[in-house]
Amino acid sequence: MNLTFRLFLGLGLCLSAQAFAAPLTFDENAFREDVKTLASDPFGGRAPLSEGEQKTLDYLTQAFKSMGLKGAFNGEYLQPVPMAKITADQSMVLKVGELSFTPGEDFTARTQRVVPRVELSGSDMVFVGYGINAPEYGWNDYAGVEVRGKTVVLLVNDPGFATQDPRVFKGNAMTYYGRWTYKYEEAARQGAEAVFIVHEDAPAAYGWGVVKNSNTNTKFTLVDDNNNQSQVGVMGWLQYAAAKQILAASGQDIEALKAAAMAPGFKAVPLTVKADLTLNNHIERAESHNVAAILPGNKNADEAVVMHAHWDHLGQIEEEGKTIILNGAVDNATGVAGVLALARHYAALPEDKKPGRSIIFSAFTAEETGLIGAQYFAENPPLPTAKLVAFLNIDGMNVGEGVDYILRYGEGVSELEAMLQDAAKAQGRQVKPDPRPQNGLMFRSDHFALAKEGVPGLLFMSLGDTDPDYIAHKYHKGADDYSPDWPLGGVKQDLVLMEHILSRLANGNDWPKWLEASDFKKRRAKDGR
Repeated sequence: MNLTFRLFLGLGLCLSAQAFAAPLTFDENAFREDVKTLASDPFGGRAPLSEGEQKTLDYLTQAFKSMGLKGAFNGEYLQPVPMAKITADQSMVLKVGELSFTPGEDFTARTQRVVPRVELSGSDMVFVGYGINAPEYGWNDYAGVEVRGKTVVLLVNDPGFATQDPRVFKGNAMTYYGRWTYKYEEAARQGAEAVFIVHEDAPAAYGWGVVKNSNTNTKFTLVDDNNNQSQVGVMGWLQYAAAKQILAASGQDIEALKAAAMAPGFKAVPLTVKADLTLNNHIERAESHNVAAILPGNKNADEAVVMHAHWDHLGQIEEEGKTIILNGAVDNATGVAGVLALARHYAALPEDKKPGRSIIFSAFTAEETGLIGAQYFAENPPLPTAKLVAFLNIDGMNVGEGVDYILRYGEGVSELEAMLQDAAKAQGRQVKPDPRPQNGLMFRSDHFALAKEGVPGLLFMSLGDTDPDYIAHKYHKGADDYSPDWPLGGVKQDLVLMEHILSRLANGNDWPKWLEASDFKKRRAKDGR
């Protein structure tokens, strides 16, 4: 039985059972044209606040208009996202005692404070293990140490990954405490002035090249009423070799400190060396934009399911005197093309087949720089978050052949997992757990910003499971380009699966619940869900 026939047979069985609308017909030419255009050199890598952003906004707006869909923001397609564009001068030098380190090669440093300069001058340094304060796990790396105004050095990921002990945090599966975003947030709460995270490939889940490309060019941030002064002054990373030198200069062995940091009750270690760094910033204030269209429901229009993919990528970088465009074809032009494919499907349905609930088709800005567009949307949604049923998020599609499985990110998190299981079963596929739970993908894409507001989500991501070469040589690199040789069998089957779940949510009365105790569950409960 060929793949296409199996997919539509499985879908047909499911549709008849659920009384869904007509099956999705995949328009391969339209999908290819969307990806090819969005990932083309003229779009410049789709960096926020660039010419590439305007090209992207125009393309998506016109696409939604051509489908007859209305703008989701009171009739407008664009939601302004006020941001600061901060570019750190890469001529900086990090000095620690008698040691000097080169930006990009040994360390990275940036800030989200909207100030022209951040300066470390004779800054006291402290090694704080994993930099975690987690009462529910009985863990506090900051206990008994004062880091206010100081520079902290800490490890990436969490002790569960380090020990591989399922009784420690969540074992191999990263918790939010392992994410670099949390490390900076907690250090700010502790009053630290600067943070340097020690990079290692395995616990970080990516090589130094990703850190370098993501942190040595222009970054973006939302701006609070105090120009983000409550955040740490320096957000940095250290190559393992550089961190080893710094700790050795204080008479400390990095491997011995790593071993000690794995155990509960670890005590932070003040270092004898001091840090000096001048971070000069070029700052521009501007508005980026989220894009969203809405298909109004014909029964419960005030309730909505969100189908989403982030539109941005990393723009351009300079390497060895050459300009390299990071086109982000798989990550995430394919995701945006997938959203457009689903939007075309639903927009083309006759009125009596339109779903009962509304569907919002969205593409946010600045995911790659910290879920900024998603955070702004979550705090300023077109409908109250209590009215958002679920958030389905595509962050990279399988452009290869179809496979007999779908990946599940997280386990025992929400009832959406059961819906994923049902949709996969209808296609004769199995649900497989995330093969790299240590990477913390649950916390690295736009659905997480909505989860913080209580909206459950599903992540659909295929970046390395079907192409082992992708993470090593294409992810966040110049090689992530469109190819006319992509088979797209995986795209077809996954869009059919997503349509199954989307239709079930949009045509039913389900309010998927959070399963495990979490801040997300508590937040949803406040909305009466």
